[in-house]
Amino acid sequence: MKLTHTRAVFLMIAVTLMWSIAGVVTRHLEQARSFEVTFWRSFFTVASLLLILPFFQGPGVLARIRRGTPALWLSGLCWSVMFTAFMVALTLTSVANVLVTMSVGPLLAALMARAAIGYRIPLRTWGAIVVAGTGIASMYARQISGGQTAGTLVALCVPMAAATNWTLTQRLQARGRNVDLVPAVLVGAVISMLTTLPAAMPFRASGHDIGLLALLGLVQLAIPSALAVVCARVLKAPEIALLALLEVIFGIVLAWIGADEVPSQAVLAGGSLVIGALVANEFLAWRLRA
Repeated sequence: MKLTHTRAVFLMIAVTLMWSIAGVVTRHLEQARSFEVTFWRSFFTVASLLLILPFFQGPGVLARIRRGTPALWLSGLCWSVMFTAFMVALTLTSVANVLVTMSVGPLLAALMARAAIGYRIPLRTWGAIVVAGTGIASMYARQISGGQTAGTLVALCVPMAAATNWTLTQRLQARGRNVDLVPAVLVGAVISMLTTLPAAMPFRASGHDIGLLALLGLVQLAIPSALAVVCARVLKAPEIALLALLEVIFGIVLAWIGADEVPSQAVLAGGSLVIGALVANEFLAWRLRA
């Protein structure tokens, strides 16, 4: 898939919208909990990708995975941490708390990209990270005060793995290595499924739960995660991480509307700063390209 920078930005926005439905859908589960939720979502992600990847990349994609490079397996490991930690954190704390914690991603991605590939971060992106970080900090202080430390610590694994993943993609691009990391999403889903299976037993999910988790596996994980890897070929790691902050806003709003998880005033105020930083960063980037 060939993308211009502008199209990659809009595609990444669509990706974050699809990612953001996890919280509200999870709140409507009847019996499935914790690791069982993660197992079933990863299971349906694997099933979806086994159909999607051969359709778009040909039947040889599975053979390429078996001959995969260390970069492919490292990326797959990062995806597995993201898949597992995110869903487990949602069962331990509020949607807002999980999403706010994940929002340290841009700063981590910027620092990793600078250390790993010497990427010079534009001043506008640094400014956006600072402003967005201010908004995140204002929300984070209130969320963490609720005594939900375990969920917060688990959620922190998500931006750490994401920043590593995006930086890996950028490092390969900087070295002129056109390695296809889209199959790494499938590798990550398989690892997540297998590692959570023992803890998921015995299964308690109802038919209603299975339907919702199948929806998450396809629409919330398989499709957007594969598209995010495609976006990473065009967008810089800090820029992807910054755009991914939209998941915070979308996720909180959807949980508010669909599950009655009303965010605090601190969340609303901080979210406004995040959106403002994103809009300003992308507007300045568009003006420079124009």
